[in-house]
Formats: sequence, structure tokens, C-alpha cells
Amino acid sequence: MVLLTDFGLRDHYVAVMKGVMLSLCPRVRFIDLTHEIPPQDVKEGAYILGVSYRYFPEETIFLAVVDPGVGTSRKGVVLRAGPYYFVGPDNGLFTWVVKQESDFVIRALTNPGYFRPQISNTFHGRDIFAPTAAHLACGRPFEEVGPVINELVLLPWPEVRRKGPFVLGQVIHVDRFGNLITNISRRQLAGHRIKRIRYKDLEIPLVSTYGVARKGEVVALFGSEDFLEIALVEDSAAKRLGADGEVRVELD
Repeated sequence: MVLLTDFGLRDHYVAVMKGVMLSLCPRVRFIDLTHEIPPQDVKEGAYILGVSYRYFPEETIFLAVVDPGVGTSRKGVVLRAGPYYFVGPDNGLFTWVVKQESDFVIRALTNPGYFRPQISNTFHGRDIFAPTAAHLACGRPFEEVGPVINELVLLPWPEVRRKGPFVLGQVIHVDRFGNLITNISRRQLAGHRIKRIRYKDLEIPLVSTYGVARKGEVVALFGSEDFLEIALVEDSAAKRLGADGEVRVELD
């Protein structure tokens, strides 16, 4: 079981969800992907989940709770995408997953037999999503969580644009080091030579890794997920440059 939330670790919320799941399925094992998604930031949660899930074994269940609409009419869902399962709110949190998987089935969470008996209006993570994930982990059928639905709420997908010799992208994530991760992937530039990279008013050199540049130098490189990123060596590019500019890659 892999957990992603915006709960942080100061409060009891994460531990309580784990307690509920252990009560229902004592053999379940947990990996905390992160609980430091900024509060209510569904877009950030979708990105982190989307770049992470494929590193886990097939049949892994992901419990993802970033849920500003808790207690409203927004649906709860279980998504089977490829060989993985995802449990959480239908609010765009699974956007990056379904954009990468052509084979998926969505079921609305409607079977109260998968929930706790008492359901709070403010903590569906504990009362609906966690018990559902635990039941699935201990072998209860995916087919019985609720009916198949044909639509899932999706966030706007940050598309890369092409304009003549330029590939135009945007910053989609700032990591804890202040690196600016863009939506331009190495694959999108394959077969072309990069002539120059610009971010705001800066022309930025492309390097292979952080350590080949001088401290304080702004560089561009392809990070571990093969997205182009802008970095300030041993400092925060986000603080120095901001995260709201367009990235322009000029190709030969």
C-alpha cells in the first residue's frame, strides 16, 4: 500500500488511516510516498503520483487523499490502471495516471460494505478511502466497490507547444531544492540538436548534471524523470527566478 496525502505528519491523520487499514487487513504493508503535498494542491498531488507509480510492483494499491471537496457531491473512485489500483477522490488527482495508461477501468465508490460504519463529513480518507484500500489489499473484489463509470475528472493537461524551431513549455513542479521541473520531456526533443534554452530573459546552458557547473550558476538539464529542468547550482532557482515563466527551447 502506497500513501500520498496533503496531511503532513504533525497531526494524527496519517496514523489513524493506517490504524483503520491494519484493523481490517493486518498483513498490509505501507510505503509513504509523501504527506507533504501543499494543502489542497490537487495538481501537485497528481504530478507526484504520476511520476512515481510505475516504480512500484504490479498490483500495488495507491491510497491518494488530497481532497478539498470532502463531504460534497464529488465522487470517490477506485481506478484500475494497467496493473495498479488507485483509491481516492474524483477531483483530478489521477489525471497524470490516466494520461499514461490506455487500459483503465473506473468504479464509483458506492458499496457501504467497504466503508467504516460511521462516516465523517470531513475525513473520508479515514472512513471511506482507507477501509476500501484495506479491503482490496486483503482480497475483496474490485468489481464490488461500485458501478463502472465512464468519466473521471481531469485537470487541464500542460501541453508542450511547437512554434517554428521553438518548443515552448512551462514549469509544472518545484522540488524541495528549488529546481524548476518543466513539462518538456527528452522524448519530445529526440532527433533534434538543442541550439539554445531560454527562461524569461536568461539564456541557459544545457549540462549533464548539477555538479559539472559552478555554484550559483543557472543551468538546464534533464532530471531523473527525463523532464527538462532549470536549476541554480547549490541554491534555489525558484527563489531566484520565480516559477511562472515560459521555457523556450530552440532546435536546429
